[in-house]
Amino acid sequence: MKPRIYVETSVFSYLTARDSASLVGSSRQLLTRRWWERRDECSLFVSEVVIRECKDGDATAAERRMRAVSGIPLLSLTPQAAELATLLITQNIMPAKAAEDALHIAIAAVHQVDFLLSWNFKHIANPVIQAKIAAKLDSIGLALPFICPPEELLGDDDE
Repeated sequence: MKPRIYVETSVFSYLTARDSASLVGSSRQLLTRRWWERRDECSLFVSEVVIRECKDGDATAAERRMRAVSGIPLLSLTPQAAELATLLITQNIMPAKAAEDALHIAIAAVHQVDFLLSWNFKHIANPVIQAKIAAKLDSIGLALPFICPPEELLGDDDE
């Protein structure tokens, strides 16, 4: 069975952005594009939150992001996911300014995906925050998906 992966907006941003002049940005773009070439090995999912964020910003860049997300199945923002995201904010597990990030995590957890793919190390792919989220989810009978950037799903290049 293919792993179920929720792809957060930052992945589409790196995938479709013009080539970055920074070493870190350029590396993330390359790794994202290499992972994207292997996406058929996975079952990908996004949400309306991803779609909404992909539509934001520069019109040309938004169009590229929207082409990339086209055809990827949507996971719904259920009442349970909305409540969970609110809980993560009200219990100060995540800051209020990270409400959209809390929604990504909540949607992925409620829909029981295997992985949440993100380049957002501030609020999503952050091990300190993840530990707090995992403890909260465990206390309510949910599991936190494995959260990582695309490079961690590339495996061994010699495979």
